[in-house]
Amino acid sequence: MTTTNNNLLVADQQHLAWLARSFGRPDYLPLSRRDLDLLMDASEVVKRYPGTHLFKEGETATAAFLIEEGKVDLYRGKGGQRRVVARVGPGSVIGDIAMFADTPYISSAKAIGPVVALRFERDRLIPRLAQHPAICLRWLVAGLRQLEDTQRRVIHLMHKTVKAQVADLLSEEVDGQQEVRLSQASMATLLGASRQSVNEALGELRSVGAIETGYRIVRIIDRAALLKAAASDSR
Repeated sequence: MTTTNNNLLVADQQHLAWLARSFGRPDYLPLSRRDLDLLMDASEVVKRYPGTHLFKEGETATAAFLIEEGKVDLYRGKGGQRRVVARVGPGSVIGDIAMFADTPYISSAKAIGPVVALRFERDRLIPRLAQHPAICLRWLVAGLRQLEDTQRRVIHLMHKTVKAQVADLLSEEVDGQQEVRLSQASMATLLGASRQSVNEALGELRSVGAIETGYRIVRIIDRAALLKAAASDSR
């Protein structure tokens, strides 16, 4: 029992250290140990296996999630109408807008690989945000940083051809096995492009030996060629 308690204590300390280092902007407003303890007290650590969900579209939004490890696809629709609208990773807060508004989730959140996240129950979180301005501000900063990253990406992509956009997306999403598990439809949705133009761009990248493609998977063969296509091809 003592060993189990010690292991839990070590795990809690690791989550506290991650919160202090990665949530919002640590340089902007450092959190005290009490702030961190309050955040941990308002949350629980949850783990998801690949293909499982943190929440689903239309469910009552009773909680928000802070991604600590892994990547999550946010998508809308079901079956053949499913469309990925974003892919987020460590440090991202998801589900909080619906939670604060007390409305259903507008998208589903599915784990791409193993995911570790902090789950914040609305009824436990809101009183702490109201009573502790430092925590509230750090939460706000985390959300604004995520929005800023999205806007920066949109502006960045505005000046690129679809080929360069696809190359850029692949270079960002590649995993340790040099693979990207996104369908052409998902890429098109993420880039705001047509599926046909994405297919043509993939064909061009194949022709220069940068990638190989399969069903819902792209394998990176020549990363240098892929990065060159992402950086040099502009409107």
